[in-house]
Amino acid sequence: MTEPIENHKNSVKTVVVPAAGLGTRFLPATKRVPKELLPVVDTPGIELIAEEAAQLGASRLAIITAPQKSDVLAHFEAYPELVNTLRERGKLDQLRKVERAEKLIDAVPVKQDQPLGLGHAVGLAEAVLDDDEDVVAVMLPDDIVMPMGVMDEMARLRAEKGGSVLCAFEVPHDEVSNYGVFDVEECGEDTVRKVVGMVEKPDADEAPSNFVATGRYLLDRSIFDALRRITPGKGGELQLTDAIELLIEEGHPVHIVIHDGKRHDLGNPGGFIRACVDFGLDHPEYGPGLKRAIKEMLAERESKKRRG
Repeated sequence: MTEPIENHKNSVKTVVVPAAGLGTRFLPATKRVPKELLPVVDTPGIELIAEEAAQLGASRLAIITAPQKSDVLAHFEAYPELVNTLRERGKLDQLRKVERAEKLIDAVPVKQDQPLGLGHAVGLAEAVLDDDEDVVAVMLPDDIVMPMGVMDEMARLRAEKGGSVLCAFEVPHDEVSNYGVFDVEECGEDTVRKVVGMVEKPDADEAPSNFVATGRYLLDRSIFDALRRITPGKGGELQLTDAIELLIEEGHPVHIVIHDGKRHDLGNPGGFIRACVDFGLDHPEYGPGLKRAIKEMLAERESKKRRG
């Protein structure tokens, strides 16, 4: 049994992390290793999500997993043999890194037998919620939102306006067709908008705004009832966007916080490489050498290009 909701900063107890995908864009690396365990420098992406969830004040990480992806949950379990070996060898820095994940948050499994959409995955998490939870956070593990802390701002906005709050980024208008785009109204704050609709990957000339969805949601518990009432789409999948749209239609308040930061997409190799470089440049041990190496590699390529 978890601590009562009043003991949780931001009144958020559970963060749902959908992690049942096969990671096909990373094959062959993900043939046996779950995509969520691929390291950004030396830390798996799923641990970065757990860190953000703990910072939000949550005590439970509900990880939606496929039957063949038990290793994702195992990352949060104790590993006494490794711990003892590191302690005996005096490798205390590595010991702290190994023990960090299990101390961050309580990770619990939620099995998704078939990939039936993000809405289906989120809906499964209702079974692990306690009666005193009226809000659930969702963090997509492919999205690393920097700097951390946007969900604290989202929780502040929910406390003020109620309903559900989503994270948004402002992108150039010619890029909106790659995202879910919010149809919004002004509501008196520079970084806040009221959502009146959502459009999935519209043509640029048909997009209602250039505010796009990223993988951070703070959803009123009524989302689970909405998920039970929407109709499955292509492939029998339930889409979270459709459930949010239903809530909007029924007068449920939905707002966005426009995040002034950056987002890394760990869901594809190109985005993953950029994240590793960005995190690597900030790393106190690896950063200086990486910066020199990048400069040297770029200079070498430019020299070859000039020689032609």
